[in-house]
Formats: sequence, structure tokens, C-alpha cells
Amino acid sequence: MIKNATLRQLKVFEAVARNLSFTRASEELHTTQPTVSIQLKQLSALVGLPLVEQVGKKIHLTEAGRLVHEACRDILSRLERLSDEINESQGLERGRLRLSIISTAKYFVPRLLGNFYRQYPGIEVSLEVLNRDQILDRLSQNLDDLYIMGQPPEHLEVVSIPFMKNPLVVIAAADHLLARKKNIDPARLSGEPFIVREKGSGTRLTVEDFFRKHDVNLNVRMTLGSNEAIKQAVAGGLGIAVVSEHTLSLDQESGAFAVLDVKGFPLLRQWYAIYPAGKHLSAVTRAFLGYIGKQNDKKSGQPVHGS
Repeated sequence: MIKNATLRQLKVFEAVARNLSFTRASEELHTTQPTVSIQLKQLSALVGLPLVEQVGKKIHLTEAGRLVHEACRDILSRLERLSDEINESQGLERGRLRLSIISTAKYFVPRLLGNFYRQYPGIEVSLEVLNRDQILDRLSQNLDDLYIMGQPPEHLEVVSIPFMKNPLVVIAAADHLLARKKNIDPARLSGEPFIVREKGSGTRLTVEDFFRKHDVNLNVRMTLGSNEAIKQAVAGGLGIAVVSEHTLSLDQESGAFAVLDVKGFPLLRQWYAIYPAGKHLSAVTRAFLGYIGKQNDKKSGQPVHGS
């Protein structure tokens, strides 16, 4: 009977159902694929129906699987809230902070966390570094306490709190012909080969919007999924790119890059701490928001209603 299911079985199935992958579920849970398979088979036996089915190489939830997944999320979410409530009753001596951040934010968020942790050494921090689509997926499922992004989603109802400036700059190889030019007109970049992030990336959306407004043809030579890959491609002379200035924090002394003096740059954006509208915030989450709120003069966020 389903009421005899263990918490471990529910956690394993929730991870499989959310990822639709035994491999990703085992990696997330820090266990082996055979263990995941065994736990899933045991839960299916208790339910009396198969919970997943494999079509080709893809895993799909059965109707029973969808019902069990919804129940798992309810149960695990309530246990998480209970844990937060207990921790909150004990103040900030204990507690947990779950963060999912866009990959570019990995250049500064760990430092923020380090300073925060020194103030509250009893807390436990979980940090996921993901791309924008993965962040939005976790946000829609309310899996974390906060999400750090450079552009709030338009289709989800969230509270977005700007806490730090995020300047975007144009970079080129140090020996690029434009490296020593001043006050470069954006039109001069028309036809230049660009190295860009994947479609849907906040940085790419901002860059495309800027050049569209200046009637500049964005000549995309290469699309890469990480800032490190983009910087290596630029350093190798494959093209120019627009990146967050934060991504250059460890490269300033290398001499591999030149920041081009292009009119309109740096593009000044913001980093946002985001959570679903109506979400109950734990004491640890509120303390972290208060801490990062000191990064600039912005004092509060407003709900952003999805379209």
C-alpha cells in the first residue's frame, strides 16, 4: 500500500519524475543508478501500477506516476516548510538557504555567501549553478528559497529585488584592430563575428535588443553555453563578445582581452534576487535578502506579473 512508502522512495521518485532521467536523479541525490531503479521499483510495487514508461530513450510518467509525483511534491514541500519553521523558532543559529543562480552569477555569489556565512556560521547553504531555462523550471516548481538572475521572467508571477549592478561590456582579443580605438560607433561592429550565449540567455536578449535599436547586424559566428568558453574563443581571435564585467574579475591581469570602448557600453543591468509571489520566506532567507540589499541603494522589489 502507498501509505507504507518510505520518505527515501518518495524523494527518489520525485527526482526521477522532475528530471525524467535516472542519471540526473542519481547525480542529484548522490547515489547510484541501480539504487534509484530499486527504489522506484519498490514504490511502483506499493502503488500497484507502473509510475514511468520508456518510449525509445525517453522516460515518461504514467497517469499514476503524475498523481504520485504531485503527492510527492506536496509531502516534501510540507516537510521543507516544517524544517524551516523549526529552524526559524531557533533563530539564525540554524537553518538552510537554498539558492539557484544563473551561471554568470557564480563569479560573485560565492563571495557574498562567504561573507554571509561568517555572520551566521550555523546555517547550511545549497547552491545550484544553472542556465536560464533550468532556473525558470526550478522557479516554476518553487524548489529553492531564492533565484539569482540578470533578467526577471515575464511569464511567472514573482517578486524581483535588484541588489547589485551588472554592467555588460564588449570584449575582443588584446590584439584586435579595435582594441585601441576610442568612442567606437556601434555601427562599426556590424559584420564583426560575434560569440554569443545560447538563445534565451538574459545577456543575449539584452545584446540583441541593443543592436536591433542601433540597426546593427549581429553577425553570430558561434553560440556557446558558458562564459568561460566564450572568453577562450574571444582570446583565440574567433570574434568579439558581450559579457558581464563580473566574468572578467579573474582575468584582468592576463592581458588576453581588451574591453572595447563602444558608445552605449557598458550596458547597465541589475542582478535580481527572485522568489515566487506569495512565498513564505524563512528567517534565513530574509536575513540573506537584507544582507545583499546593502549592495546598492535599491531597497525593495515589486511583484512582476507574468504575461
